[in-house]
Amino acid sequence: MASLRKASKSHARSYKERSQPASRAHLGFLEKKKDYKERAEDFQRKQNTIKRLKRKALNRNPDEFYFNMVKTQKLDGVHQEKEEAEPVHTEAELKLMFSQDQKYVTMKRTSELNKIERLKSSLHLVDNDTAPQNKHIVFVDTDKEVKEFDAAKHFGTHPSLVNRRFNRSSLESLKKLELRGNLNEEDLKKVSKEKEQRYRELVKRIQREKDLHVIQQKMEMKKNLMDKKDKRTKLQEETKSSAPVYRWRHKRKR
Repeated sequence: MASLRKASKSHARSYKERSQPASRAHLGFLEKKKDYKERAEDFQRKQNTIKRLKRKALNRNPDEFYFNMVKTQKLDGVHQEKEEAEPVHTEAELKLMFSQDQKYVTMKRTSELNKIERLKSSLHLVDNDTAPQNKHIVFVDTDKEVKEFDAAKHFGTHPSLVNRRFNRSSLESLKKLELRGNLNEEDLKKVSKEKEQRYRELVKRIQREKDLHVIQQKMEMKKNLMDKKDKRTKLQEETKSSAPVYRWRHKRKR
């Protein structure tokens, strides 16, 4: 019997749904029952959500406390959010603090310090507080030699280069160099422009290193504050340019 049913089905006419008439072809495909069902269920779902929200609004107790009331104030009968104090973090600090960890900040700061040192060495910059205080002492035999001592002649360089601590070229090397005669005005402008760009880059990198240092201090302090057991006293509030300062109670080591 099963084989007969299968054989009869093979000769049956294939099912075809009604298509869109040619005169209405510009309106697109004709909506089928499954399309109507999906659209109707979506409509009923939205209507039920609206009814539920209306019922919730009607049953709401106006005297009930909500935590949002702490952050709002009533002005001219309208509840408005209170204006918060000036944020202690900049947007860049917040993004970096919440997206990266302390090791990443330390690595980036170390990289910036290395780049700053390379720029300073290329631009012949030495900080006054870190400049070496050593002196070049020359010993002579008599007082006459002291009075007649000529540093330029002794070092074999030009008098304008005597006070230099770096790149003190000798007269022989200066004679071999003919850079000034080969450089035209355009080359000098190009060199000056490149030097100015490197100075600007140095200023930006120094500022970035300072910002990373502040973020590193704040993250370190936040890590120290995670331990709630240790008692501490706040000595200084947190600002955009500095981390908060706490003093912990001294614990006697066992």
